[in-house]
Amino acid sequence: MDIPVWMEAAGLALLIALSAFFSIAETSMMAFNRYRLKALVRAKNRSAIAVAKLLDHTDRLLGMVLIGNNLLNAAISALVTAIAISHFGNTRGTLLVATTTVAFCIVVFAEITPKVIGASFPERIALAIAFILKPLSVVFQPIVWFINLFTGGILRLLRLDSGRTDEGSRISPEELRALVLESGHFIPKKHTSILLNLLDLESVTVSDVMTPRALLESIDLEDSIELVTQRISTSYHNKLPVYEGEINKILGILHVRKCVALLAEGPLTREGIVAALTEAYFVPAGTSVTQQLQYFQEQRQRLAVVVDEYGELQGLVTLEDIVEEIVGEFTTSLPRVDVNPLDWDESGEALLDGKTALREINRRLGLNLPLDGPNTLNGLILEELQEIPEASVALRVGDCVIEIVQVQNQAVRLARLSRVPTNPRPLA
Repeated sequence: MDIPVWMEAAGLALLIALSAFFSIAETSMMAFNRYRLKALVRAKNRSAIAVAKLLDHTDRLLGMVLIGNNLLNAAISALVTAIAISHFGNTRGTLLVATTTVAFCIVVFAEITPKVIGASFPERIALAIAFILKPLSVVFQPIVWFINLFTGGILRLLRLDSGRTDEGSRISPEELRALVLESGHFIPKKHTSILLNLLDLESVTVSDVMTPRALLESIDLEDSIELVTQRISTSYHNKLPVYEGEINKILGILHVRKCVALLAEGPLTREGIVAALTEAYFVPAGTSVTQQLQYFQEQRQRLAVVVDEYGELQGLVTLEDIVEEIVGEFTTSLPRVDVNPLDWDESGEALLDGKTALREINRRLGLNLPLDGPNTLNGLILEELQEIPEASVALRVGDCVIEIVQVQNQAVRLARLSRVPTNPRPLA
């Protein structure tokens, strides 16, 4: 029986469309963002739940798709060959043209085009076809099971476990950072900054965020009681370390508010101050900020004395210091006396105090000064020069030129920073 040409063309178009369907299904399902899928499942999206169930058995899904795709491609080849022979005869030229035509149609219309579409719109397509693939998976299940007997045997022969999760598929901190940065259009800028700071916490130690020893407000009980009273009354902090003679001999932490009750009873005395002290909480300088945050919670503390490996005091770290490392600076009772705000001026320069933390400089000025050594700008300059500098000395560190403006008490008091232009000439 002769079949009309239009029926042959319609049959060929139908087979190509079905093959394209399996191709677009394979690509869209595999390209579906797993984190987006989990969010949709938690939102009780029925299509997302269907997609998740299909992806829970990836071997079955891929087996069904590939079997359907290959069967249809074979049917397309057979149909085109039969049509060519019936109309043009069984010659080598006819078979060559038929083979070329089949290859072109399959590659363009059944493979590349649908897969590009599936990769471009995976979520929209996968959610739409999930309810079609679900009954198909039931129909193909016996065939897939039979074929998996052979594939499973080959995998066992090669000593490969198909059920084992690949460790490389787990998201790494670097990939998570890239994910946060690429989500800038969906996450507010402030939230993005907080998330990035959280990812950096493991590499930050308490010595990076503490108030260094040179900047501490403290009380020496060997001073006169009048001087002690004056320091307490003019302090900007609620808790002060108290020592006797040598700052490494910390007696405890004084809550300034407790002194209000003592003053109500009369003049302050050394004995009264000692009686009001609470025990100091010591932590090593190399403790990570993440661990210290947990220790603060477990010990129910808000302040810790930071010591080095020899037990000498290095500074103080508070819960607020760690919180500011995550969320950025917030208003405190401490007055700001900066003559050098952390920002570039109109000429592209920044005048900074030598005690400014390098981490804060990098964050506020967008620089990349090294953080694996000193914590302050003064420390970085001294490490680079290997000597106490004089004024009007300049050096280059990374993408920044640092000019020393003022030196006082064997330390850099003020320094001017300026960016290095792209492809600069080397400094003499």
